[in-house]
Amino acid sequence: MSLSTSQIFRQGIGAVLAQQEGLARTQLEIASGKSILTPADDPSGAVRVIDIKEQIATADQYLENGAFARTELALEEGSLKAAENVLQRVRELMLQANNDSQTTSTRQSLGNEVSARIDELQAIANTRNASGDFLFAGFQIATQPFTRSGGSVVYNGDQGQRRIQVGPSSLIPVSDSGVDVFQLIKTGNGTFTVDNTVANTGSGVISSASQSGTFVKDDYTLTFTQALPTDPVTYQVVGAVSGVVAAGTYAPREGISFNGVSLAVDGSPQNGDSFTVKPSVNQDVFTTLDTIAAALQAQSTSPDANARLHNDMAEGLENIDRALGNFLRVHSNIGSRLNNLDSQIENNENFRLRMQGALSDTEDLDFAEAISQLNFQSFALEAAQQVFIKVQGLSLFDFIR
Repeated sequence: MSLSTSQIFRQGIGAVLAQQEGLARTQLEIASGKSILTPADDPSGAVRVIDIKEQIATADQYLENGAFARTELALEEGSLKAAENVLQRVRELMLQANNDSQTTSTRQSLGNEVSARIDELQAIANTRNASGDFLFAGFQIATQPFTRSGGSVVYNGDQGQRRIQVGPSSLIPVSDSGVDVFQLIKTGNGTFTVDNTVANTGSGVISSASQSGTFVKDDYTLTFTQALPTDPVTYQVVGAVSGVVAAGTYAPREGISFNGVSLAVDGSPQNGDSFTVKPSVNQDVFTTLDTIAAALQAQSTSPDANARLHNDMAEGLENIDRALGNFLRVHSNIGSRLNNLDSQIENNENFRLRMQGALSDTEDLDFAEAISQLNFQSFALEAAQQVFIKVQGLSLFDFIR
């Protein structure tokens, strides 16, 4: 078989170029650290790489969402702690004012501080996050949730609870509406509430009120009667629907029981004095504090006014305790969410670590093998170049000189 000079040259150059191409590819693999540079290198492996990267990106987004959720919950937790401190301070002021050694002037001063605490609590309820969104406005994050209108605090948000996805099937609530935190608070003991009538002229004070059985819902009025100063004081409990449910002769601190309610009255109620027992209703914490401040700022020098103050303080303390209990309930829920969030974040981090390992196994280069291949290809290229140099020097004219 005869070979032309041009054919020899083409073959020699082709061999050199082929070795250079292989060497260049190996150098590129080593530089990138990847064994799959294009889908053509390994079609099934390339598809797997895309799928794994998508899963890693999703896990990264879940982790980012988790960090945001943790920040939001920590901010809400701090706000609730501040609100609890406000109510604890108001409670201390009420206990201080409920002492008979206090004067009207000192009680009014305490009432002024309670009024200031209302403004502080309203500022807490209008807390914003780092983005400027209102924390307790529900879905209305751009609307200030609590504003003053006509002397009372009104809510302008909704009852929405914002959630964020932190896992494939995990949605974590990152907020609570102002309705749930500051408004849906039962009065009294949560079942019924006891109140004195403003027109009372005696010194009767509710010394205890508790549930003694199944409370029959109705509006009850406990009325004291004394026809003559020498007559004993009697009482009668009448329900708006139930009618007369209890009656008897009054004795200080002696229990008066009816339809699941047990009351005890102390002091000297006058003829016509009355107390009401009604089912508990929802009352916002701002109304509770406004009522307490008003009671403290009223005159309390006469026996009837002093008794009215004691009754108002007893009712107010129950309402404050209910509000504190509601704050603690929400606070506890936040703690549970944070615990769930920590577990989900740990799961996401472990999943991402496993996916990164799978990605490494699929596309990362075996450097030891690649370097050995590079050395071999360098040697092969050098050999091809040497052969080409030898071959291109062959010519018939070298033999006929």
